[in-house]
Amino acid sequence: MNDDQLLEKIEDYPLPEALKLVTSLFPGKVVFSSSLGQEDQVITAVIGEHQIPVDIFTLDTGRLFYEAYDLLEKTNARYKINIRVLFPDPADVEAYVLAKGVNGFYESVGNRKQCCHIRKVKPLNRALEGAKVWITGLRAAQSANRSDMKMLEWDEERQLYKFNPLIHWGYEEMISYIQQHNIPCNTLHDKGYISIGCAPCTRAIEPGEDPRAGRWWWESSQKECGLHEHLQDPNKQ
Repeated sequence: MNDDQLLEKIEDYPLPEALKLVTSLFPGKVVFSSSLGQEDQVITAVIGEHQIPVDIFTLDTGRLFYEAYDLLEKTNARYKINIRVLFPDPADVEAYVLAKGVNGFYESVGNRKQCCHIRKVKPLNRALEGAKVWITGLRAAQSANRSDMKMLEWDEERQLYKFNPLIHWGYEEMISYIQQHNIPCNTLHDKGYISIGCAPCTRAIEPGEDPRAGRWWWESSQKECGLHEHLQDPNKQ
């Protein structure tokens, strides 16, 4: 099956069937990176309820909210799964803190991106080694950087497909699905935290603010950590 046929099938399938399709095409080579956000909880629920053979992992940066750990336990218990937890290299963290300070990410965009790279990007790259499909919970409406992302993209550097099954979902559609299926979510969402990352880098947003305004709120630049750079449409390889 060529890339065009693969993309066409994924676009046309409902979420459970789309996930089953990629696992059938790449058995044992499909991984899902969950941040435990609302989008990711939707995908986790589908994987768990349908017993789809996807390796689910999450990144513990060492600076998460307590509520994230509570949700992780509840999610594992609810769906009878075991989400793998990956940690940054302690030596990298120690060197960063020694050079920049515990909260050095507040001082410059460069410092913040370096912190994200150590705590998130490097562990992610380790988790993706050997995978053929990387599933994410990205939605186009989340930010300008994600607005033109495709459901299926090709990551040339990692040599794998990045599959974004919720890319066309709207916020209200996602919330409705969560409510209908009683999916466990981070309690901070009810307190104005829409996009949740590390505790010192996340604040609640005000009514009318952009959903990602609470991430790295002291910066005016593009609100990304480096995990989701824009990739190629697989049809244009």
